[in-house]
Amino acid sequence: MEANSTVVLIFHVVAGDMVKCLVGWRVRKRREWKKAVRVVREVEEECETSVERLRQVVDAMAVEMHAGLASEGGSKLKMLLTHVHNLPNGSERGTYYALDLEGTYFRVLRVHLNGQQSAILEHEVELQTIPQHLLTSTSKDFFDFIASSLKEFVEKEGDDSELSVARRKELGFTFSFPIKQISVCSGILITWTKGFSIVDMVGKDVPACLQEALVRKGLDLRVAALVNDTVGTLALGHYHDADTVAAIVIGTSTNACYLERTDAIIKCQGLLTTSRSMVVNMEWGNFWSSHLPRTSYDIDLNAESPNPNDQGFEKMISGMYLGDIVRRIILKMSLESDILGHISSKFSMPFILSTPMIAAMHEDDSPNLREVERILKDILEVPDVPLKVRKLMMKVCGIVTRRAARLAAAGIVGILKKIGRDGSGGITGGRRSDMKMRRTVVAIEGGLYSNYTLFREYLHEALHEILGEDIAKHVILKVTEDGSGIGTALLAASHSSNNVDRI
Repeated sequence: MEANSTVVLIFHVVAGDMVKCLVGWRVRKRREWKKAVRVVREVEEECETSVERLRQVVDAMAVEMHAGLASEGGSKLKMLLTHVHNLPNGSERGTYYALDLEGTYFRVLRVHLNGQQSAILEHEVELQTIPQHLLTSTSKDFFDFIASSLKEFVEKEGDDSELSVARRKELGFTFSFPIKQISVCSGILITWTKGFSIVDMVGKDVPACLQEALVRKGLDLRVAALVNDTVGTLALGHYHDADTVAAIVIGTSTNACYLERTDAIIKCQGLLTTSRSMVVNMEWGNFWSSHLPRTSYDIDLNAESPNPNDQGFEKMISGMYLGDIVRRIILKMSLESDILGHISSKFSMPFILSTPMIAAMHEDDSPNLREVERILKDILEVPDVPLKVRKLMMKVCGIVTRRAARLAAAGIVGILKKIGRDGSGGITGGRRSDMKMRRTVVAIEGGLYSNYTLFREYLHEALHEILGEDIAKHVILKVTEDGSGIGTALLAASHSSNNVDRI
């Protein structure tokens, strides 16, 4: 009898201990969960983008644009003069070429124009990889290689039509490296990036070097325009819709350009031009304002980047950085709580989490968030993540993306405010009810906008909130494709010696 009593007593003691352990485990888990939730709540508050704050960013953007147009170095925005006065309008005729030098490869394109605006432009494209040794060779060797490739491409045309023979062949050149633009078809290389180090090229006129190589190869092809991809996007947008006044590229990187009145560009006074307007390349990735909702994660990312204190706006809104901001937030959650268990070394690898991955997690509509689970397991090496934790990760993606999209929208409205297309009286004026709004089109290109549905929706929502419905209905965002290729060929056409009757 006593033995049975002892067994029962031991059972009750063990059971009691197990209950205590279970309760303690649950309390501990709840505490850890609250820590993780607190991190996310703090991020959400720091990334807050109320309409009031966005309008402050709008005003700051417009003011910085004005300052950048007044003098060199007067603003974080470089406001570079492109000398592009003639945007294509659909009346262009002939066959034109584009050379798009993006990095360690280049594309050559041929676009056929019949003088009738076409929604689908007939064109051919070839991609060519640049041999590694040419990245550190001489300017002669480098451009001779490009000129040879261009010659092979041009000679494949096989078009002996009267129109083709009568007109001199002309080329638009997209050159995605830092240059000082001298005219629409000339620019001095400031420095190389992206692994290039052709020393004798620095300080030289880039199109002139290409033109000399074309002559050496016996190719009668004139460089008619030197542009960047954003200006090409504006050209393509304007070709299809004459109400296009600005262009935004928002993908891995970001930039903007727009059409400005020549008399508003104070720093270009003295230039010989009879044109009433010019395209200005803002280089808006470098925009900065105290009104931008910056977090500790942004500060750390900036400090650890190759270009600290540069491209501040780009680091908050472009596809290059969004994934890494999310990674940093998840790492902080993991360090302050044990919701993910063992922290994989993958968490400490910068840029291991790409923006397409966070888009996939954010837009995962499966009942159990299987895509979120897959990315956490395969990329960050965190298996068996509970569903509620996966939902929290999804929320982090949404917070970072929403902030980026809403700030991009504020940047767009800043441009519209500068040129009087936002329904206000400009930089100093308040909102006016008596102003007749003109139809205003902004060309937009880049995978972040085109492929990330929720980013696009957040941007549109913010645009309407900032402008108000009555004004927003006059502002249209139009997606373009291949501004750096087709758009550049169109600029060759609009600045062609064959089209001298343009204004």
